[in-house]
Amino acid sequence: MESTYMLLQHYWWFLVSLLGAILVFLMFVQGGQSLLFTIGKTEVQQKMLLNSTGRKWEFTFTTLVTFGGAFFASFPLFYSTSFGGAYWVWMLILLCFVLQAVSYEYQAKKGNLLGKKTYQIFLLLNGVLAPVLIGTAVGTFFNGAEFVVNKQQLTEALNPVISSWASPWHGLEAALVWWNVCLGLAVFFLSRVLALLYFINNINDEEVQGKSRRQLLWEAALFLAFFLTFFVRWLLQDGFAVNPETKEVFMQPYKYFTNLIEMPAVLAGLLLGVVGVLLGIAKTALCSKWRKGIWFAGAGTVLTVLALLLCAGWNNTAFYPSLADLQSSLTIENSCSSLFTLKTMSYVSILIPFVLAYVAYAWRALDLHKLSKKEVQEVQEAQHLY
Repeated sequence: MESTYMLLQHYWWFLVSLLGAILVFLMFVQGGQSLLFTIGKTEVQQKMLLNSTGRKWEFTFTTLVTFGGAFFASFPLFYSTSFGGAYWVWMLILLCFVLQAVSYEYQAKKGNLLGKKTYQIFLLLNGVLAPVLIGTAVGTFFNGAEFVVNKQQLTEALNPVISSWASPWHGLEAALVWWNVCLGLAVFFLSRVLALLYFINNINDEEVQGKSRRQLLWEAALFLAFFLTFFVRWLLQDGFAVNPETKEVFMQPYKYFTNLIEMPAVLAGLLLGVVGVLLGIAKTALCSKWRKGIWFAGAGTVLTVLALLLCAGWNNTAFYPSLADLQSSLTIENSCSSLFTLKTMSYVSILIPFVLAYVAYAWRALDLHKLSKKEVQEVQEAQHLY
């Protein structure tokens, strides 16, 4: 029974990590929004960029909601601690995605209250803030957050709250930790790299493709600078380890590097992911006719982020460390749902491959015909345009 429970805990951390990795890949939509005025110099070009990413924004939003829902169902103590304590960060992220939805749907409607330019600025804000905020929030998985967990407090009638936040900033203090922000900036520039690769693949316009290829090198250089800074420090830093016998949390030197060595499959996934990202960028930059870089870099992004998140939760590691009280740190064991809940949800998770197959089918149907200047102008006349 205990081994089954442990297996399910690891299984659900894998699923949550996979959703998080897919979310980071899909944030090329936000990256595209941040490049709206950089690549799109004319109104027609901006319409092509908006409609290229506009066909995919629902995928990103749905994945974010599913990611939060999976966390709530499988690791409810994390959900209540982070979403209930660091609520300013999550409220800002939610606001960004709400602005995105409203902007896509209303910017092209005649007589809209705020005007088209205002909605485009909203998209630009979402394209910058959402990746940075999400990356900064994920950085707390490795650098810790300010909270205290006291399960005995649940019996108090006047204040039955298990978790409490130790900072009055309720999550915003994460932005004061450079390494969190460094990861946030890495996610931001990665989203822009993926967006440029997607534009090259999805838009049949020589001028847009040429601008995207020229911009790609600058964005890739900034992404690599921030990611490698974070990654090297991540390999060398002390990590939040858990004693498997006593369940005590302690600081272990080179913990995340040790996790990679002790989990060779995760290390292999990380290396394949890094190679995929670099290959997608390099071949697109060097071969002027090659347009498939988004698939190599996208798959590489998923594998890399998946490996990082698995290192945060597997191999006796606290995935949500507490800086206020080390023993309040959350692990996949002390924060998970009951055996019955995890087992029941595991049966439901069998449907995931069918959902992914439908997403792939819908994606292919939307991208069956590449966007062009002519198509945008024709669709504009038919009033079916973002």
